Amino acid sequence: MARFPRSLTASALGAVVLAATLTGCGGTSGADAQEITVYSADGLKAEDGSGFYDTVFKEFQEKTGIKVKYVEGGSGEMVQRLAREKSRTKADVLVTLPPFIQQADGKGLLAAYSPAGSEKVPAGDRAATWTSVVNNYLCFIHNTQELKTPPKTWDDLLDARFKGKVQYSTPGVAGDGTAVLVKAIHDFGSKDAAMAYLGKLQKNNVGPSSSTGQLAPKTDKGELLVANGDVQMNYANMKSMPHQGIFFPAGSGGKPTTLALPYAAGLVENAPHTAQAKKFLDFLLSEEVQRQASSVAGGFPARTDVKATDKNATALAEIMKGVEIFRPDWVEIDKNLASYVDAWKSATGS
Repeated sequence: MARFPRSLTASALGAVVLAATLTGCGGTSGADAQEITVYSADGLKAEDGSGFYDTVFKEFQEKTGIKVKYVEGGSGEMVQRLAREKSRTKADVLVTLPPFIQQADGKGLLAAYSPAGSEKVPAGDRAATWTSVVNNYLCFIHNTQELKTPPKTWDDLLDARFKGKVQYSTPGVAGDGTAVLVKAIHDFGSKDAAMAYLGKLQKNNVGPSSSTGQLAPKTDKGELLVANGDVQMNYANMKSMPHQGIFFPAGSGGKPTTLALPYAAGLVENAPHTAQAKKFLDFLLSEEVQRQASSVAGGFPARTDVKATDKNATALAEIMKGVEIFRPDWVEIDKNLASYVDAWKSATGS
């Protein structure tokens, strides 16, 4: 609590309190109130400082004076950490992929809040406690030097040349890894058929990875020939990792498929700096930031009224051309995720 001089008059004290209120300090110290903490899945921040978060955090601080402390990990990892800290919450905002944003909501870790502009986000991409902020899609990547033509189907990945050269992030831990499981169930037509395939693929699979972001550098260097990822993250890091190409394994119908996998943001329940966190969520949904979803992030705007026309948007449209996009029932997946992961562990021996 701030200490005021004993000689301060009542009127002067009132002025100080009013000033503190107007600057958003509320019941916390000035230093604390000028910083929020964001827990996020990886993919939106770049090591060279050119990423979406790098740009947005800087602009947000310039506009509001509020700094952003950033904590990164796999989608499931961030939700687990938030749950462990529930009695003494440290984070203000959570950004993660489905079904982990639904999982966080189900655990009571998120507070109801609809950011300004969220009404422009499709109903399926928002809820009372979270809103999609950057649209995205599951993809696979291949090393373009050693594998100039990517595999066309799931079955192609069973070839002996991929032994020890394939890796996908861990379902139930990483958002993109969980999406691999969801795509396999969709493409093969059932959970049992998907698990039977993933059991066969295990002979070529390197092993688990808690974070999808760790796989792109390995693929770029040729340590891996194929890995999973997502369009936004892999397109954005192609400048620093030029030897990776994006592709989508075809389903049983012979057509490449993928699923919508947006970055979704929510206000953390009992956040230490609720007012400041709300400002940040409003900022993420603002038109100026949404335009940067493609131009800076290499992803897709979440708001339907923001039409991206930059060079990244053109390139991304070409990548997605001819790919069938399906939208999973994330509520159902969240409800049954534990059983899906258990079935995967049993099928793969993981």
